[in-house]
Amino acid sequence: MTMNEPTVAAGPAPATDGPDLSALVIGLLKGVLYQESEASLWNALIELQPRVRDYVSILGLDLILDEAEGYAFLRSKPVSDDESAPKLPRLVARRPLSFPVSLLLALLRKKLAEFDAGGSDTRLVLSRDQIVDLVRVFLPDSSNDARLIDQIETHINKIVELGFLRRLKSAVGSGAAAAFEVRRILKAFVDAQWLAEFDARLAAYQAQLVSGSASADSE
Repeated sequence: MTMNEPTVAAGPAPATDGPDLSALVIGLLKGVLYQESEASLWNALIELQPRVRDYVSILGLDLILDEAEGYAFLRSKPVSDDESAPKLPRLVARRPLSFPVSLLLALLRKKLAEFDAGGSDTRLVLSRDQIVDLVRVFLPDSSNDARLIDQIETHINKIVELGFLRRLKSAVGSGAAAAFEVRRILKAFVDAQWLAEFDARLAAYQAQLVSGSASADSE
């Protein structure tokens, strides 16, 4: 006696050439995704956006996507007021910033708003000297100009590391003055409401910086 094997209906073959959700989420967990530099991942994100949102939500993250500006990143969900809600560890670390770095970010954000109001171009590019001049007037006076510039360059490098400035390759090794593009993702971190309170915040920054300088001089 022989028994026939049960017939199993063949389903559709798994897609092998479609966007890879895992690779996309891993890329977002590593940092900001830009349309201009990672077009294939960006196109995958547009196609898989609902699935990405559902996936990262389980991890306590929100997908921040700005199609007009061409960037996307993950941000921790706001802390719930519900004490019974599970407390998840943060996957996206908070980075405390020094007052000079915060000040420079605010000044760059204001410059970007002024630039957008002019409507002449989509990329705001500033030389190192222009950035130095932006922040110099708000810092305590220094008799050592070279030291002051070195300090500001340290703050610039920190902002490059954070991803809010991009050092232009054309300036590297060419002998020309260093130039930087202000990344438009800065708008997502320094919003319009924050900018509206800029003058009050700036006064607080100046007071803190002057106080810090006075303390250093007294030591």
